[in-house]
Amino acid sequence: MRPRVRAGNRYRMEEGEIEVDSVLPISFTDITPELARASGFTGVVDLLKVAKHGRGENVYLVRFHYVPPSGKLPGRHTRRRAG
Repeated sequence: MRPRVRAGNRYRMEEGEIEVDSVLPISFTDITPELARASGFTGVVDLLKVAKHGRGENVYLVRFHYVPPSGKLPGRHTRRRAG
């Protein structure tokens, strides 16, 4: 229904964190085979098996990057990832 992450926030992983660069609303027609492959999936069906949650009415493209454990910056907002 709405994004669960915010751009600029960091979320803990088992090791390191991910920092969200952007959260953009898109439509299902924006999910192309090229986008799926660029996101690390074999195709659109593979992406949707992992990414689709709930009713699937809203679609968001979340871009993020990995921050290794030694790369923490003081003063950055860090939230624990739910689930």
